[in-house]
Amino acid sequence: MHIDFSRISAGDGEALADFLAGEEWPYHAGRQDRETVLRFAAEGRYDDGETRTFWVLANGERAGLVKLQDLADDTPMFDLRVRQAWRGRGLGAAAVAWLTGYLFTELPDVLRIEGTTRQDNHAMRAVFRKSGYAKEAHYREAWPAPDGTRHDAVGYAILRRDWLSGTVTPPGWDDEPKVPLT
Repeated sequence: MHIDFSRISAGDGEALADFLAGEEWPYHAGRQDRETVLRFAAEGRYDDGETRTFWVLANGERAGLVKLQDLADDTPMFDLRVRQAWRGRGLGAAAVAWLTGYLFTELPDVLRIEGTTRQDNHAMRAVFRKSGYAKEAHYREAWPAPDGTRHDAVGYAILRRDWLSGTVTPPGWDDEPKVPLT
């Protein structure tokens, strides 16, 4: 399978709306409203000074979408979506490897990259680990689902120095002061 990445263009509003509104995204906010996507695309919310969005092309087909956010900050974040028909084929890992290299190469002021997923999104959590990202946060009941249930959210990040050296530096989880409760 050949995987490539192509930055969206100003004329991609309809394609973005079809892509985002055309499927359920079980670990996102559900199906997106087509008119909202069209409005956001027309307003430039998918590609501006803070955001860049790329198609994930698998054998020439639009199989996924990578949205890079907070690009003026030294810690950007990303949103990754892979179409149902393409899940489980390695696109997520390829996309995270690509976006990590892209951000650290294209934006020299980026020190770290963050991503968050639902606790029960085991595939994405495996992609984070495989890609050299360290678990840094666990937010209890922080991710509301469309049906009203709340899920834990888990945050991962990679440091530029870890990416350069091919290592993973875990956070110091045992840093709580030993103070007696009163």
